Amino acid sequence: MQVMTLNVNGIRAAARKGFFAWLATRRFEVVCLQEIKAGLEQLQDPEFWPQGYHCYYYPARKKGYGGVALYALKEPDELQYGFGWPEADAEGRYLEARFGSLSVASVYVPSGTSGEARQAFKFQFMDRFLRFMRQCARSGRDYVFCGDFNIAHKKIDIKNWRANQKRSGFLPEERAWLDRLFGEEGWIDAFRVVNREPDQYTWWSNRGRAWEKNVGWRIDYQIVSPTLRDRIRRAEIYKEQRFSDHAPLIIEYDYPF
Repeated sequence: MQVMTLNVNGIRAAARKGFFAWLATRRFEVVCLQEIKAGLEQLQDPEFWPQGYHCYYYPARKKGYGGVALYALKEPDELQYGFGWPEADAEGRYLEARFGSLSVASVYVPSGTSGEARQAFKFQFMDRFLRFMRQCARSGRDYVFCGDFNIAHKKIDIKNWRANQKRSGFLPEERAWLDRLFGEEGWIDAFRVVNREPDQYTWWSNRGRAWEKNVGWRIDYQIVSPTLRDRIRRAEIYKEQRFSDHAPLIIEYDYPF
């Protein structure tokens, strides 16, 4: 089972950059997208409903903002739109598909870079989403949370860690939240199970030739249940083509689908 996640930073822009042409050349059981920045009325072109996939969109209410999507080769048994916090659900930040005992979700954690109010909202989201993840853990299901978490976990996950310690995305409180997720809460950072190398990034600023110099951040994750740890086979950050300021993160699991 291959699962791919990508913050497209505008699905229509990603389409123009060849995202759907590339997707047609690969076989992913599940595709999770974030920051689609489009309503359903703007996604009527067949290109946005790729052949062979069951396609689901959860746009934000605000036009040109946020929103997530999920495509699956197999029709899900059930879908969950949102995780029960109205303020976040209005921004289209969570879409879960259930296949038997497996849940795969597309998650878009808020960014706090635009100011104190949005950073406060991000902290609220983190608190509420942690509570939701605890409920998921108690359910006995296998979970794969895919998406842009807007936090680099450790120094190895960000090129210029010294200069960014007071910047949203690498704040001590944010990193401590991931410490907790991957520590006492028991969740698994799937990428790091199979790749411990430095300079493995999924996002690059559009300023200062960051992509060219690989001055990046690893802020996109597949966070999985401990039951899936031994099923993680391979991880890939796809960088041969650029569809967004993020790169596709692909994880292969030894898991029946």
